[in-house]
Amino acid sequence: MCWVCDHPDATRLDQLRYVRAVLDEHCWVVVGVARERYRPPYSYTVGLTDHGLPEFVVTGLSPGRAAEVLNEAAANAVDRGCPPVPGGRVRLPGGRAGEVVQVAEPWVHMGVAAEMFESRLRAFQLVYADSRGLWPWDPRFRAGRGGQPVLGARATAKAA
Repeated sequence: MCWVCDHPDATRLDQLRYVRAVLDEHCWVVVGVARERYRPPYSYTVGLTDHGLPEFVVTGLSPGRAAEVLNEAAANAVDRGCPPVPGGRVRLPGGRAGEVVQVAEPWVHMGVAAEMFESRLRAFQLVYADSRGLWPWDPRFRAGRGGQPVLGARATAKAA
């Protein structure tokens, strides 16, 4: 399930070669980063840059749910030939409201994508409202428990 876990003796170059081989067959892959101490889990796409699109990232979701959200967003962007815009509202799988935020420093959070695409890397975060419709920038989000770091400045929201 986790390539790094399944290949403990592999180098970072081995991992990048593996990802590139997958990208030779698919438009993108989803990379998950496990929860670590106080940092919630997050996941991101790798491969959309090769199609002139920004990569996507989502924070605070389980790997399975994150993959569902990212795969749908990536498929929509590839099908349309353009991504949603920062500040744009989107409907995420399951009907939850989402908003697009441009990631300020994608190379900090998206190691595999950063190594593969270097200065070409751009990324959009898919930020989601909680079950009460509150956003992470609201202090009452998830009853004040947080859990969804926002990796860039919020743009003015635009209807989907």
